[in-house]
Amino acid sequence: MWDYTDKVKEYFYNPKNAGVLEDANGIGDVGAISCGDALRLMLKVDPESEIILAAKFQTFGCGSAIASSSALTEIIIGKTISHALELTNQDIADFLGGLPPEKMHCSVMGYEALRAAIANYKGDSWVDDHEEGALLCKCFGVDEGMVERAIRVNKLTSMEQVTHFTKATGSCSTCVEDVEAVLTRVNSEMVAAGDLDAELAYNPARSALPQRRDKVKSSPLGTAPKKELTLLQRIRIIESAIEELRPYLKADGGDCELVDVDGDRVLVKLSGACVGCQAASVTIGGIQERLIAKLGSPLKVIPVPGH
Repeated sequence: MWDYTDKVKEYFYNPKNAGVLEDANGIGDVGAISCGDALRLMLKVDPESEIILAAKFQTFGCGSAIASSSALTEIIIGKTISHALELTNQDIADFLGGLPPEKMHCSVMGYEALRAAIANYKGDSWVDDHEEGALLCKCFGVDEGMVERAIRVNKLTSMEQVTHFTKATGSCSTCVEDVEAVLTRVNSEMVAAGDLDAELAYNPARSALPQRRDKVKSSPLGTAPKKELTLLQRIRIIESAIEELRPYLKADGGDCELVDVDGDRVLVKLSGACVGCQAASVTIGGIQERLIAKLGSPLKVIPVPGH
């Protein structure tokens, strides 16, 4: 289990400003449900003072995504849009008392949604790097602009950090070379600008990434490579994990049943209290984390209509 602060738990179990803001005049969308995480941030900005009078969010993702989105709305309400744009994803994490390294991408998603919503309010064209052919990670819909901003804002200097902050390379790893190239370029530019110590900058020569690119599977000295699970073994592990969770869901008036397993897609049916925008995203995020931990490989849990 991740080590969450009390404030993360508070904003996860009792999110503030969740739902639809009917009179929003600035809306920012980032991510996609098909990629595992999605966030819509809605703002009501006073045209004269440019103060953010209200903010609400809708998110599909894990508990950290819900907590980060809720925290973001609390932080920006009452601020001018220019002041809000000075915020970083680290401000969101700090507000929550910190996030596990593996969950920092949730704060980055909030930061990206804020920029998109303010651009929408101003009537600016929110440039989608995907259309410019700069989509780096197809598994999670991460573009080059998002990776570069995360590196610069958070002074990232390793591929592991980039994965934690953006999720890029976190699934099939086919984007490793492209993401590595961005990290190398941006770190070099940061060193030249005096924003990063040259000794800390990412150096491909010191990394073990060529093994990943060549898909060479290594194992600790004296141990054999982990044997790949058969489909039947995967299904049994998934069924067992879901059965372990069902008593907790039923105690809260909900339930979850396995419908099908299609490659890395796990189809489930939610019922009872688990059905609904916010509850569904919490449940799916928790189930997905549990299954990934059990299987030791990435997958996507997808809710389907009554089966």
